[in-house]
Amino acid sequence: MLSDKIRILNFDDTVARQPGLVGRYQPDIVDLKSLGPAVRLWSNRANAQKVSAAFRPDLKNAVTFLGSGDFHHISSLLIDQFEEPVTLIVFDHHPDWDILPPRLGCGSWVSRTLKRSNIKKAVLLGISSDDISSYSIQTGDLDSLAHDRVELYPYRHDPTFTFLRKVPVDNVSVTVTPLGARDRIDWKPLAGTDLTAFFFDLLGRLETKKVYVSLDKDCLQACWSRTNWEEGFFRQPEVLLLLKLIRENLDIVGFDVTGDYSPPVMDSRIKTLFARLDHPREFSAAWQSTAEIQSANERLNLQILQALGV
Repeated sequence: MLSDKIRILNFDDTVARQPGLVGRYQPDIVDLKSLGPAVRLWSNRANAQKVSAAFRPDLKNAVTFLGSGDFHHISSLLIDQFEEPVTLIVFDHHPDWDILPPRLGCGSWVSRTLKRSNIKKAVLLGISSDDISSYSIQTGDLDSLAHDRVELYPYRHDPTFTFLRKVPVDNVSVTVTPLGARDRIDWKPLAGTDLTAFFFDLLGRLETKKVYVSLDKDCLQACWSRTNWEEGFFRQPEVLLLLKLIRENLDIVGFDVTGDYSPPVMDSRIKTLFARLDHPREFSAAWQSTAEIQSANERLNLQILQALGV
């Protein structure tokens, strides 16, 4: 079960510089800043092994802060520590399920994790970005929708059309209409939903009570968080309610948090160019002072820990 210990994998100094959190919880701070530029957005195998080598086995069940959402793929390395059957629950604005390289990237880590047979189901909550729109979804892991292996619930999203890619029809979270060369996906959005009723309906479909939870704060409206990415749609009370329900009804074996803003510092020109193309121009921390960014993100981090009973 989730321990009361806090760990910071310090790639970018974002959470390590939050005095209220550090002073209250005295977290274990793992200095990985030398690897930060090399593993931001994606990582090669050698650097991934260096990151994994820094994980203390006795902190496997700790709440882990990763800093920027650019490091969300590190969640997959944390999940690699678990061999028992586990359900993955992800709060995010993006699905992170791309089937294109790199294998260990912040846009593909969910697909990598689903290759593990002990991951019985992945539940993706709040996914509302253009990544599931008609063009970008062509490179999504649509096959993972078969037999409800993945359940994907946008906060809100228009119907999506695929072209020359068939979408599994046996998935409780979507309605699929075949249209010849195209399939239409109608999502089941969370906006306006009774989230408590939604949760208990979901609970009945989980094969295991053991869950690993990963929360990217870009799933939230900008008034609640400041990130490298565009604004999500979740309201803070909604996320905290769902976390409380998960804590009270499931066995959380691991939990990580990303989404604290940091400037995207890269180790190569290729990565720098990719970061400029991939990061949205209207990211939620834009035009905010460093003090405002730190204050908003620290406040939310403390509220997340409180919802988890830590």
